[in-house]
Amino acid sequence: MSRIETGRIEVDAAARQAHVVGDGPRVTPLPNEQCDAEAFALVNKVRAGAGAPPTTEMPDYMRIMIKNRPLFEPNMILGDALYNGTIPPRERELAILRCGLLCRAPYEWGEHVRIGQRCGLTPEEVNRVLDGSSAEGWNDFDRAVIRGVEELIGDSALSEETWAVLSSQWDERQLIEFPFMIGQYVAIAYVQNTLRVPLADYNVGLSARA
Repeated sequence: MSRIETGRIEVDAAARQAHVVGDGPRVTPLPNEQCDAEAFALVNKVRAGAGAPPTTEMPDYMRIMIKNRPLFEPNMILGDALYNGTIPPRERELAILRCGLLCRAPYEWGEHVRIGQRCGLTPEEVNRVLDGSSAEGWNDFDRAVIRGVEELIGDSALSEETWAVLSSQWDERQLIEFPFMIGQYVAIAYVQNTLRVPLADYNVGLSARA
C-alpha cells in the first residue's frame, strides 16, 4: 500500500543524525592528495552546475565514492547531466529538497538548502518545503513539483492530476528527466545515510533552515 507524505515532516534531527551520520564514516575517504586530476574535473563540472566555485579539496562524499571508481565516474556524469539538464534549477532544487527531507537525509537536505537559495528559492520557499504540497502559499505548478516528489517516493508513480499540471509547462524531455532525477537523489540519500558520510562544517543537516 502506498504511503504518500504530503504534509509537514517532523524529524528529530539529533537522533536521525546520530543514526545516519554517527561518529564517523563507515568507509574512510580517500586522501585528497590521492584524487587525480580527472576526478577533480568531474567533480568541479558538477559543482559548476550547482552554482559553486571549483575546489581543490574534494568533499568527503566524493572521496568515499571514488573508492568505487566504476560507480564514481558515471555518478558524476549523471550529476552533471541533471545539474545542466532541462528542468529549471529553481524547480530542480525544490524537488531535491523535498526528496532529501522525505529520505530523512541530513547531508542532502543541508547541502541543498544552500544550493536552493543560489538557484532562486526564497528563504520562505525553502522553509515551506517542510510543510509539503499541502502547505498554503505554493502556486499550482510548484505544488505539483512537490506533490510529484511525494508521489514518486510514496507510490513509485505520478498521479494523473500531477502529471497534467507538470505537462502543462514541461516538455517531454523534462517529464522524462523528473522521475529519473528523483530516483537518483533517493539513491544518493541511501548511499550517504548508509555510509555515514560526514557533514561539512557549514552543513548542520536536518536542522538547516534558509
